[in-house]
Amino acid sequence: MKLVYTGKTKDVYSLENGNVLLKFKDDCTGKDGKFDPGENSVGLTIEGIGKENLKTSVYYFDLLKKAGIKTHYVSADIDNATMEVLPGKVFGHGLEVICRLVATGSFIRRYGEYIEDGTVLEGGYVECTFKNDEKGDPLVTGEGLAALGVMSPEMFESMKEQTLKITKVVADDLKSIGLDLWDIKFEFGYNNDEVILIDEIASGNMRVYKDGEIVDPVELTKLILNR
Repeated sequence: MKLVYTGKTKDVYSLENGNVLLKFKDDCTGKDGKFDPGENSVGLTIEGIGKENLKTSVYYFDLLKKAGIKTHYVSADIDNATMEVLPGKVFGHGLEVICRLVATGSFIRRYGEYIEDGTVLEGGYVECTFKNDEKGDPLVTGEGLAALGVMSPEMFESMKEQTLKITKVVADDLKSIGLDLWDIKFEFGYNNDEVILIDEIASGNMRVYKDGEIVDPVELTKLILNR
């Protein structure tokens, strides 16, 4: 097992069988000690959240499999907070895909003069950002990704279509326990030119509300897993 990448919330190792091992950490993105999935740096550490994020990811990967949506998930070791996944090359130096169902967070910071915080975005709004902390994770369009040689227009359309489908699966599941998904962040990669979901689906990557109040990642994980 060889360490190949150290990320904000996970470390990545290569395995002898050609697959990849993700080691989940207890770090969360945020600012000034406050959780915020829209931030691009670690803002706080929550003991045990890595293992709980892994449980949540496994739960949603299984849901997606039942829905006929392919992901990189192979297996998980909850006790060691690790997940074995298929190898998938990232797009560029790393690309994040956000699906927004409600306008808030960085979306409002950018476009607040045109839209009010809390406005529903009918059908969902998909946007992409490059993973680049120094440049503040700059936005990039589908046309921009093609022009830069990061991905083909066909790959982008597949990624966008999958993002909307995956978001609906997660949103419907959360709705079933009285929670409202406002936005969620994904990562995609490609394997033999096939675009698939990689990384995780966990509380730290989504913004969820209950009765008009945001749910912190620890409480959200409990609500998802202990139903």
